[in-house]
Amino acid sequence: MEIRVAKELLHVQRWLAVAASIVAKGADDYHADEVAQEAGDSLMIKLGEASKTLAARGVQAPPGVTWSDAAKNREKLAHHYSVVDRDVTWQTLSVALPQWQEALAPLFAEARAEFGINT
Repeated sequence: MEIRVAKELLHVQRWLAVAASIVAKGADDYHADEVAQEAGDSLMIKLGEASKTLAARGVQAPPGVTWSDAAKNREKLAHHYSVVDRDVTWQTLSVALPQWQEALAPLFAEARAEFGINT
């Protein structure tokens, strides 16, 4: 695995873990907490950018992961932030991103191995 790809995948893994910590607090807390909402947006923007990089580097997305959907989501959050639907962003954080965590687990393991990380 190319080092840049491994590094990008490890960033994605960390961002998914942070997103999971937002989700762990629950939907009510998310909807009441502007900071959590902005943090979630930031994470999804980063994931969208990473998705573009991974796709450009030829990384095949596993079933359940669509790089282009993440890139489109990034564009919407970054450029059309005044019309963001918090129910949709919550669904992305609480449903789609945990699925990504599972689907990308083999690539994360390969990326960690590239750097000699065992855990």
